[in-house]
Amino acid sequence: MVELLGAADIRELAARLDVTPTKKLGQNFVTDPNTIRRIVVAAKLDEAESVVEIGPGLGSLTLGLLEVAASVVSVEIDTKMAAALEQTIAKRAPGKVFTLVTADALAIESLPTSPSALVANLPYNISVPVLLHFLETFDSLRKGLVLVQAEVAHRLAAAPGSKVYGAPSVKLAWYAGANLAGNVSRSIFWPVPNVDSALVYFECHQQPLGDEQLRQRVFAIIDGAFGQRRKTLRQALADWAGSAAAAEQILTRAGVSPQARGEQLTIDEFISIARASV
Repeated sequence: MVELLGAADIRELAARLDVTPTKKLGQNFVTDPNTIRRIVVAAKLDEAESVVEIGPGLGSLTLGLLEVAASVVSVEIDTKMAAALEQTIAKRAPGKVFTLVTADALAIESLPTSPSALVANLPYNISVPVLLHFLETFDSLRKGLVLVQAEVAHRLAAAPGSKVYGAPSVKLAWYAGANLAGNVSRSIFWPVPNVDSALVYFECHQQPLGDEQLRQRVFAIIDGAFGQRRKTLRQALADWAGSAAAAEQILTRAGVSPQARGEQLTIDEFISIARASV
């Protein structure tokens, strides 16, 4: 059996380690075991799953994942918390397959296992870059669930035409289909954040939408389109294409209106523009 951490356990651990969650690292610890189990259920894991977790902190979610998954690899940058985490797992989840990697999640290029799922309470200040980095780096991933600021969650899961549809929405769509998976109360975090939080569930495409070279072109076009989102694509992509006239020619070849705006385009249309630019 796995013994989850409660609010008192987390505060006792933090006091013993002289750890205070910091805004710099975007740390907000989940203190409610029921919420942890709800997150794990929403991740749709099976008992054969190899899970990678980012920013485990004191181990609340880690223990919840070990209740269900075959194995968990946690990536933690804070050496003090990393040192205590292994002791916590050994005490509360004996016999479970757990590996700790002490590293910067934004820079990591390899893991000791090939994860099939990513589940994480992501550091608020780097949530999108970290998620995209892992999807780019670990092509074994098939699904995942992330807990992020509600505003970010809505952006990640947004569809074309939405006011919050932007570069994060389209870049995630390159890798996976995503949807909102519920809200999480501020009260179950320590410290209590001044923003709402929400869950985003994603399932990766069975086949990649293109190779790395195409992805880089597509992402450059996305950055251009949303860097000046109020402008038409003809104007917004002028720097990327070399001129507004060149952008119009590429867009026309791609079957996309030069008068459209980035917020109206699907990932497939961005791919069409990239292919037409070659």
